[in-house]
Amino acid sequence: MDSMASGHYFPPAMTISARPIQIGIGFGTTNSVIVIARPDRTIQTISFPTPDGGSSQTCPTLLALWQEMEGGRRLLQRAVGAYAIEAHLDDPSETRLIMSMKSYLAQASFRETQVFSRRLSLENLIATFLQELMALTNITPAECHVTVGRPVHFVGENADNALGEARLRAAFTQAGFADVAVMMEPEAAGWRFMQRLDRPATVLVGDFGGGTSDFSIMRFDPARNQRAQPLGHTGVGLAGDQFDFRIIDNVVAPYLGRDCTFRIMGGEPLPVPIEWYHSLARWHRLSLMRTPRILNEIADVARTASEPEKLKSLIELVREQHGQELYNAVSAIKRALSSAESAELSFSQPGLDIKATVSRADFNRWIAPDIAKLGAGIDQALSQASLAPEQIDRVFLTGGTSFVPAVRQLFTSRFGEDRVELGGEFVSVAEGLALASV
Repeated sequence: MDSMASGHYFPPAMTISARPIQIGIGFGTTNSVIVIARPDRTIQTISFPTPDGGSSQTCPTLLALWQEMEGGRRLLQRAVGAYAIEAHLDDPSETRLIMSMKSYLAQASFRETQVFSRRLSLENLIATFLQELMALTNITPAECHVTVGRPVHFVGENADNALGEARLRAAFTQAGFADVAVMMEPEAAGWRFMQRLDRPATVLVGDFGGGTSDFSIMRFDPARNQRAQPLGHTGVGLAGDQFDFRIIDNVVAPYLGRDCTFRIMGGEPLPVPIEWYHSLARWHRLSLMRTPRILNEIADVARTASEPEKLKSLIELVREQHGQELYNAVSAIKRALSSAESAELSFSQPGLDIKATVSRADFNRWIAPDIAKLGAGIDQALSQASLAPEQIDRVFLTGGTSFVPAVRQLFTSRFGEDRVELGGEFVSVAEGLALASV
């Protein structure tokens, strides 16, 4: 198995002087982006290769690890992004696919994991991903001044934001970056948006990532080359991944036995353990189910289950790691519902074939509790800034979840259609990080 398949991708050669290279890195839950800032404040967003010969300005935040024999020894191999997916699909049983690393940063309970015979800390895993990511750019981390984004509030219950930032900095340092600055992601998105302004403005920035949604209110003056004046900010620990969860929970989980019952010693019917399906709905938890203990537990329940074939499909999904295909199908229908009134979810694996039509009305109903939480986050940011909605001059939305009609409606209903703008949905944070560094 080749760790980079088609080899490294190098952008056009750059003239490197004694001045550090200024870059912004949007290290996201789902995707990562690198942007170079030049001294004249122009920027270049790096394109990453894809296995099909194309390129993309975003690199999936995925790390694949596997072992290969070389000289009589087992050596740990690694790949990132689209090549990590390819390595995993090439040999899923022998490849460890690491996802949503950012989601664990503020969780003190997660310190390390075992990969084959090695114990690796979260910082080790993120540093490994960053090293491979930078190898694609032909830029040495030690030659860079990097500004990296962080959410206002890291994802997870009992998240320790100070710990999250400290571990983020430590991971970048382990990756070889000598000079690391950290900036709030919505503030970075605001820096990018400021380039459009021709007069001072009070701006609300909604930054929707894979795991968090951040809202910041800032005062920008394009005539002054200085950081924005922050007025209020808040974060909500949900975004695109939570919307995926709603689709999986309502459409996919019933096919996998969520509503089944089972019996112990011939007793009364009991519900199947719901925690399996909570884990199923999260990218970063699905791989944790692939242990002999959990797989044996599911198999034991399947023996007396009301619909054993559905539990066997769950075992197949987890054991053979079909999660990537499932999440691709879920993401595809979510994107389709941004422009269509209905769409078909299509997913198959040995022994299971799902084809289900989902309407936008149903999707909106499923995500209504999440939209309410986002609305509360907006209200909190306004309260912190001591501003009413009519005192906001412009609203800038960034991140893939901003495409969801119900999310856009949340803002247009409060601030008016004419004040709400979208743009650079996947790269604006990294562009702002780069611009803020020069």
